[in-house]
Amino acid sequence: MSTSKPEEKPSRKRILKWFILTGIISAGATAGIAWLLTTMFERKAEAMNPYVRLVEVTENTTDPAQWGKNWPRQYDAYMRTVDETHTRYGGSEGAIPESRIERDPWLQRMFRGYAFALDFRDRRGHAYMLYDQTQSKRITERPQPGACLHCHASAAPTWRRIGFEDSGRSFADASGFEWQAVMTGFEKMSTIPYHEAFEMMLQTPDGTPANEPAEHQLGDAHPVSCVDCHDPDTMALRVTRPGFVRGIQAFARSDKEAPHLPSIERWRKGDRAKDYDPNVDATRQEMRSFSCAQCHVEYYCGPKTTLFYPWDKGIKMEEIESFYEETTFPDGSPFVDFVHAETDAPVFKAQHPEFEMWSQGIHARSGVSCADCHMPYKREGATKVSDHWVRSPLLNVSRSCQTCHAYPEEELLARVHAIQDRTHSLMGKAGEALDEALTAIVSAKEGGLSAEELSEIHGLQRKAQWRLDFVNAENSMGFHAPQEAARILGESIDYSRQAQVRALELWLKAKPDNSKEEQ
Repeated sequence: MSTSKPEEKPSRKRILKWFILTGIISAGATAGIAWLLTTMFERKAEAMNPYVRLVEVTENTTDPAQWGKNWPRQYDAYMRTVDETHTRYGGSEGAIPESRIERDPWLQRMFRGYAFALDFRDRRGHAYMLYDQTQSKRITERPQPGACLHCHASAAPTWRRIGFEDSGRSFADASGFEWQAVMTGFEKMSTIPYHEAFEMMLQTPDGTPANEPAEHQLGDAHPVSCVDCHDPDTMALRVTRPGFVRGIQAFARSDKEAPHLPSIERWRKGDRAKDYDPNVDATRQEMRSFSCAQCHVEYYCGPKTTLFYPWDKGIKMEEIESFYEETTFPDGSPFVDFVHAETDAPVFKAQHPEFEMWSQGIHARSGVSCADCHMPYKREGATKVSDHWVRSPLLNVSRSCQTCHAYPEEELLARVHAIQDRTHSLMGKAGEALDEALTAIVSAKEGGLSAEELSEIHGLQRKAQWRLDFVNAENSMGFHAPQEAARILGESIDYSRQAQVRALELWLKAKPDNSKEEQ
């Protein structure tokens, strides 16, 4: 007869142990899930409410520090534009940069007779734009118009104040941006002396201290600031520069293709009952370029007429040139930026045509905006913001370039450097060609050529110099549109050599005995 052992029952202590362990695990899991849900809700709430208005900012708040109390992430990044940075052909120095005319002597000769021959330096970060302008010899040693402040200062409130005063109204009467008053003030301030215009800005409230009477907010002028690109009520991107608004309207009315600006193409197909309005008609992606194109463009900002953007016939280099050639000043004289001091040639001076050059490149045609590369998105917590440390994409390759180009950083940098090195080399050759052309023209002038004979050569010099300066003044060293930059520099070299050969031909023709004496 077989016997079996009775089954052992678990002890009470063992059951209690498993019960406590299960409870701890359940509590931990519950706490973890609760923490996860709470974090998710907090992040969603943070994303839905990206900022809290601690102070009120208005159309008159030009001091970025006041905006920074509401939008600290953006302000902190903007303040980084004072940092010292370097790329192969750019960056931002901690002190006023070295002179380019000393580094590249052909620049000084190209600009003789113009203020740029006195002082032409590398650019610095946005926070320095107004200070550096006030320190330039072009301002301190030569009379300049108030138009120079159009793209270096937060000037819209001053334009508005001047416009109101002109119509007999008070600055306190302002309601919103008041475009009509801004346009009136802009026109008045464009042609008055620079130092008078600067003083007018010091007499305009800047919003600091906040909530204080206007008379307590005087005495400071600020570089281009938050209010110049953002609506203070909605924070929507906008354009505030009268020159740009008029210029883009003129371009919209032209028949030139604009495949990179679909809103202009749509406007052209409409009834055109109203002028194209970038603040109404442009897409948000276009505004991420237009807000930069308010200033990073070619324009006339001299004393003889109100500042304007020369886009009536298009935004390509030769279209702008053609417009200038057909333009006259209010006094009836032909348009010219300055007369060259050595050759007496009337010539054009390019400013900084980044928008025009970008418009001819692959990135514009692919729908990539200025901000996508120079102010790429970044994430802080749950909030996605544009990086307001405006700088070269070469200093931020991972977010500026690799979001689209899945290649190692070293390869992307090598591609950019190859483009820029070639452009720089070609620009140097164009500078040498122009220098030799100027020498030949001076010899022809001293050889007794008539004004009529020199006129033909002057036209060649103007074309050569305009093309060289168009690439030289543009701040990407060819990268915005490599093929276009190479084309323009090639034409510059060609026109310089034509001017050189023609000057020598006419000089020899005027001095028939020279060849015999040399023999």
